[in-house]
Amino acid sequence: MTIDGASFIQGMALLGAGLAAIGMIGTGLGQGMAAGQAALSVGRNPEAESKIRSMMIVGQAIAESAALYCLVIAILLIFVAG
Repeated sequence: MTIDGASFIQGMALLGAGLAAIGMIGTGLGQGMAAGQAALSVGRNPEAESKIRSMMIVGQAIAESAALYCLVIAILLIFVAG
């Protein structure tokens, strides 16, 4: 069985896209943990709900940007390099 250069490059690009997609798992876990901790904090101190919510939204927006970068890299590897 011989593998030509084009199929090898396409295979490696798809493997890289899968590895880039793994980065989105960490983002989802981190955002879930942040939301859980924010809910616990509001339960302990209901007066600080607006401050906790705004800090959580900013933190999750920053974390979501990492997932979007992973998604863009995966899409580029699938459609451009493949």
